[in-house]
Amino acid sequence: MIIADFLPAVPDKSWKLAAQLGVTHAIVKAAPELTGLKPPSDIDALRTVQKRFEDAGFKLSGMEGDQFNMQRIKLGLDGRDEDLAQYVAMLRNMGELGIPLLCYNFMATIGWCRTQVAVPTRGGAFTNRFVLSELDPTPVPEADRVTEDKLWENYEYFIRNVIPVAEKAGVSMGLHPDDPPMSPLRGVGRILTSPDAFARAMSLSTSPAHGITFCQANFVAMGADLEACINFFAPRIKFVHFRDVRGTAENFEETFHDNGPTDMAHILHCYHQAGLNVPIRVDHVPTMEGEDNSQHGYATLGRLFAIGYMKGIMDAYRIPYV
Repeated sequence: MIIADFLPAVPDKSWKLAAQLGVTHAIVKAAPELTGLKPPSDIDALRTVQKRFEDAGFKLSGMEGDQFNMQRIKLGLDGRDEDLAQYVAMLRNMGELGIPLLCYNFMATIGWCRTQVAVPTRGGAFTNRFVLSELDPTPVPEADRVTEDKLWENYEYFIRNVIPVAEKAGVSMGLHPDDPPMSPLRGVGRILTSPDAFARAMSLSTSPAHGITFCQANFVAMGADLEACINFFAPRIKFVHFRDVRGTAENFEETFHDNGPTDMAHILHCYHQAGLNVPIRVDHVPTMEGEDNSQHGYATLGRLFAIGYMKGIMDAYRIPYV
């Protein structure tokens, strides 16, 4: 597998720490507010980001998240075709530059959502929690709501427009689960909340470009059988997020990588046995002593621990990685 780290678009100390851990592959969000450049639909902007990583010794293996505002695409609003033109230009640029992966989601209005972001956990570290009963029940403005049926319709429209371009460009698109995997949230429908939903999404295209970001903690929150899902979806898994949660979709807490309910060593072995040769990155980690919790889930020390933990498991199981 390919060990990658989710790094900022502008060099900082996390780049040096990743390199010191032996990480040589990077995943980035290249939105203009993070790069200081034009959107990645502009090839010179994307090439500049790629060169930053190359100059630091990293291969830019993929991009993750909404690289520009996708609300019109997700809600099916006027102007979505203009946004889709920008999206396909980005995919073509990725292909030209040899950036092979795009991790994306189809969460409208509300992205990944937590109700508490400073929950004390082991040793006084802070983690995140979602409790549905604590979520503000007030619906978002009507213009920002969407039903599940309409969201499925919009997703199909999106796939029809972008997957042929991605395939031609040699870019794999990995669909991320809804986080939390439940619907609705504050009146907003969500559709990628179960293994069956992913099977439906994958049925929309047989293209090799159409795949899954297997964010394993979301499948845990779904109550899914992780090993069965890995084996079933293996041909479509393009990217793995390695993390864990304790609880259910309606009430869960994120854990350190070594103290959640999942047998993380066994799951890494399952990826290997399923023949996956894709990027994998550690995801949400607790904020540890001396760190600022403003980037909850993405602090540095927990990620360093998790990468070392993951590499140790891979070494023990003799799972090849770069």
